[in-house]
Amino acid sequence: MTAVGKVESLWRYPVKSMRGEELQEAYAGFAGIYGDRLYAFRSSAAPTAFPWFTARENEAMLLCQPRYRERERAMKPGNLADAEAIGSGLTPVYEELSQLIVDVETPTGERLAVDDPRLISILREGVREALELTLLRSHRAMTDCRPVSIFSLQTARQLGKELGVEVDRRRFRANIYVDLDSGRGFDEDKLVGHTLLIGGRATIAVLKRDSRCKISTLDPDTAQANPEVMRQLARDHEGQAGIYAALLVEGMIRQGDEVVLLD
Repeated sequence: MTAVGKVESLWRYPVKSMRGEELQEAYAGFAGIYGDRLYAFRSSAAPTAFPWFTARENEAMLLCQPRYRERERAMKPGNLADAEAIGSGLTPVYEELSQLIVDVETPTGERLAVDDPRLISILREGVREALELTLLRSHRAMTDCRPVSIFSLQTARQLGKELGVEVDRRRFRANIYVDLDSGRGFDEDKLVGHTLLIGGRATIAVLKRDSRCKISTLDPDTAQANPEVMRQLARDHEGQAGIYAALLVEGMIRQGDEVVLLD
C-alpha cells in the first residue's frame, strides 16, 4: 500500500448542474456520494441518451444553490452504524426520497422548493428553444458517467499556469478533491485501472479519465464562460481532466483522509 495524497475537500450536488455544497464528511456508497444529484431536470428538447437540462442550456442554473431541508438526514444512512456493526458490515438502508427534500435559492435570493413550478419557470428564462422541463428524483446519483469523480488540486494549478490565469477547482464539479503527494498536475490519470482506499474503509476502483464539456468553462461564482479552458484541455490533454471511479466497499470519507493506492 502506498499513500498518494490526502482528501482536500468533499462535495456533492443535490440538484444536477446546480451549485454544490462542501462537506466535512460524506458517505460513499455504491450509488455515489450520499445525497449527490438525487434531483435533476429532464428536457423535452434533449436527446434520449442525455435527457438533462443543465447549465449548458442556461448558465444561470449554475448559480442556483440547493440545500437539503433536513440536513442531518441527508448526510448518511440512518442505520449506518448498526449495519456496519454486524459481521463484515451490511449494506445500509437509504432514506426515503420524501425525507430528502431540497430547497433552492435562486440567483435573485428567492427560496423555492425544488418541485415548485415557479422554479421551472425561472430555469426556462432566456432559453429560446421551446421545451418542457420535468423534475426527476432518484436514490441513485444521476451523474453523467460514473458514481464518483475525483480531481487534484495540482491539475487545477497546472491548467492555470498553462492558461496564465487562476483556475478555480470548482469548475470541474468533482466529489473528491485530492492534494497529491507528487505535486504534479494530471497525476491522477496514473491511477486509472487501480484501486484506492480512502478513510480506512471506502474502497474505490478508478475506471477512466473524465472527458470535459462546456460546464468546465463556466466560472462557479458568476457563470461567465471562458472557452479557453476547453481549448487548452483539447490542445494538451485530449479534452480530459480528473478521473471517474466506482465504489467496491462503501464507507465514510472525511476531509484530511489519506488516499492510499492498494495495487
